[in-house]
Amino acid sequence: MKTIVLKGDARTGTGKKASKAMRNEGKVPCVVYGKSGTQHFGVYEYDFKNLVYTPNTYLVQLNLDGGPVLAKMQDIQFHPVSEAIIHVDFLEIDPNEPLTIDIPVELTGNAPGVRAGGKLMLKIKKLLIKALIKDIPDTFKISVDKLQIGQNIKVGDVNFDGVELLDTKSNSIVSCMVTRASMSASSDEEGGEASGESGGEEGEKTESEAEG
Repeated sequence: MKTIVLKGDARTGTGKKASKAMRNEGKVPCVVYGKSGTQHFGVYEYDFKNLVYTPNTYLVQLNLDGGPVLAKMQDIQFHPVSEAIIHVDFLEIDPNEPLTIDIPVELTGNAPGVRAGGKLMLKIKKLLIKALIKDIPDTFKISVDKLQIGQNIKVGDVNFDGVELLDTKSNSIVSCMVTRASMSASSDEEGGEASGESGGEEGEKTESEAEG
């Protein structure tokens, strides 16, 4: 999966006063937890744009004074009013150990149910998985080519090589919902068939009466 690089500047203090001074410089106070210990640093808030404000999921290479650290974003805090990023926690990861992370779902193909007037409803936008980094794709592609109106694809219906899905198997990932348009079309078809049958019966009666 893809990795974003962030440059971190070492923090000389970890208290409220030091954090406020860092924010005044346009930086976000950060911390990374890992086998090599805990490191405190700051990253310019603008640099988080491609990591935070996106539907995609990325790993992070933190370029710190002690060297690069491969990590994932563990937690992020926003200001309740301005929504500015005020703190970020990272967790160091080992490429040789399974990683638990959310990966986006990407729908592919054309659902017959949509062509019949239904509407696709994506209920799980990201799947929680556990796998080695080398086996984790950027997105999980799920085909809807066979999805009819009223049907859904559940977590238990899909599988990916080398990946363990952690969401409940009975949870629906995507479904093809009934819409007013599809209900109206169905009603029109039933009405047309009923009208045709009724017309035939009346025609037979009229012919019988003519013979009589």
